[in-house]
Amino acid sequence: MSWQNKVLRVDLTAGTVSVEPLNMDWANDYLGSRGLATKYLYEEMDPEADALGPDNVLIFATGPLGGTMASTSGRFGVITKGPLTNAIACSNSGGKFGAELKFAGYDMLIVKGRSEKPVYLSIRDDKVEILPADEIWGQSVWYADEWIRKQHQDPQVKVAAIGAAGENLSRFACVINDLHRAAGRSGVGAVMGSKNLKAICARGTVGVTGENPGKFMRVVQEVNKVLHGSSNRRGLMRYGTHAMLDSMQEFGGLPTHNFQAVTFVGAEKINHKSVTVKNRNGHTSLIRNAACFGCTIACGRIAKIDPKHFSVKDRPEYWAASGGLEYETVFAFGPVVGVSDLDALTFAGFMMNEHGMDPISFGVTLAAAMELYELGIITKQQTDGLDLSFGSAEALVVMSERTGKHEGFGKQLGLGSRLLCEKYGRPELAMVAKGQEFAGYDGRAMQGMGLGYATSNRGACHLRHDTFTEDYKDPGTKGKAQACATSQDFVAMVDSSGLCLFTTGTWGYEDFARMIDADLPGKWDVERLRQTGERIWNLEKLFNLKAGLTIKDDTLPPRMLKEPAPAGFNKGGVTELEVMIPQYYAARGWSKEGVPSKEKLDSLNILV
Repeated sequence: MSWQNKVLRVDLTAGTVSVEPLNMDWANDYLGSRGLATKYLYEEMDPEADALGPDNVLIFATGPLGGTMASTSGRFGVITKGPLTNAIACSNSGGKFGAELKFAGYDMLIVKGRSEKPVYLSIRDDKVEILPADEIWGQSVWYADEWIRKQHQDPQVKVAAIGAAGENLSRFACVINDLHRAAGRSGVGAVMGSKNLKAICARGTVGVTGENPGKFMRVVQEVNKVLHGSSNRRGLMRYGTHAMLDSMQEFGGLPTHNFQAVTFVGAEKINHKSVTVKNRNGHTSLIRNAACFGCTIACGRIAKIDPKHFSVKDRPEYWAASGGLEYETVFAFGPVVGVSDLDALTFAGFMMNEHGMDPISFGVTLAAAMELYELGIITKQQTDGLDLSFGSAEALVVMSERTGKHEGFGKQLGLGSRLLCEKYGRPELAMVAKGQEFAGYDGRAMQGMGLGYATSNRGACHLRHDTFTEDYKDPGTKGKAQACATSQDFVAMVDSSGLCLFTTGTWGYEDFARMIDADLPGKWDVERLRQTGERIWNLEKLFNLKAGLTIKDDTLPPRMLKEPAPAGFNKGGVTELEVMIPQYYAARGWSKEGVPSKEKLDSLNILV
């Protein structure tokens, strides 16, 4: 079977390392990665614990299909209590680190406590060491990655690290692995920083063996063939997610100027076509696409900044190629802050990777600050003399770096939208749910998306449900509650498998069931996987309820609920949450207050 049946535990307070068998009863109920780590988190920590305190638990988890020949098998999750939301956090990443952790022989790494001094963790099969990180503390992710490789004299070691944002407990700090892949949301990097854990490096030679390798290989080849021939895969390979910008612009769901508008006049300057066009200096932004471990889609982008651009004109260290723009970074550095300078957007993306920040949260937080600035609530005195008006490429470039380095007004931006807006007396200007910033889709134009933002267990997220088809077809609320709940369960299962959500434009439950059933002992059919996803979602909800969240947290800011969309598919509409929330709770078998019923929990074998 492709569970490795080993959990690696690290107690940073005691400075100890231990290994134990995977709890197979839990694995059979929760599959792996997001689901299984949620079960461990729920059982091993008090959900009311301070997210940035030593009692929080930080888990790096792989899925059973991770590291196998199944397409997109490089995914892993970082599961903890998030400091941005004070809710459960599961941040998913690709790259190669997750597969390497699996190759070292571990399904999961559980980190507890807090080191007195900065350390990093070295995992080389069964040789696990807690090592001093004094020389890389205070340095960027990129510096730390290079230093660790040289320290171990191994160019193949895979590194996951935090930058200054995580060290200084920015609420939206992320964990960067493989230089430009990220466990990006909910502030998981700040949890790592709170433990004085700078990085984790992994090198594995154990490999992965399934329950029935011959059968698994045949099934995977058949399922991969379907993915390979799909238009969804071809589109992602050719354009990445960047092409969504034009779709949202045409639909009227493109968040602009802190969600005050839903279309952006500069969209054509930063869309997927713009990255392949030479500018007046003969420079082209996009270099190539890139793939994570085992991926046959290759949606990643590698890009370069024009050396003559003001952001890097005298800084040759940023002339090399690195992770390029995807839809969420384009939205976060473009329309929502009103900037249409392609190289400025790319530079901001480099800063996210180098210093370890969530681009969505950074961009939406900057947008909130820009609205506060234009209202006269924030002045140049607070912004270090910088004009923070919408549309300022200089503001984007400067603040992305200052926030990453925890300097000047960047320290305030590092609080995230909710705390920033509360500090300046205008909490309603924070475009968040449960404290986490919205992604690049307006919840008034897309009712299902708005409901998904409000009900997501980790705070506002476009990757915790899938109602795109329903939202494109109908601006109303009919059927959105059931579609949201059903897709949330499906996504929870996929995240727990160890594969990427981008396969789901082609694959459904049946495809995952065939692969998992061939890979693991026992019978894994569609109904079992469906119930697994629902079990995971309900357990996450229970964690949040114990953490103190209530029905009042399943909501959206007044802009979504009261300010009509100024244009687009649902012009004049608002997010009709008061209609959908009761329907959603009913669809889930929860009480009117959003609490899972005993009957529901019993049916899912969840004991509380």
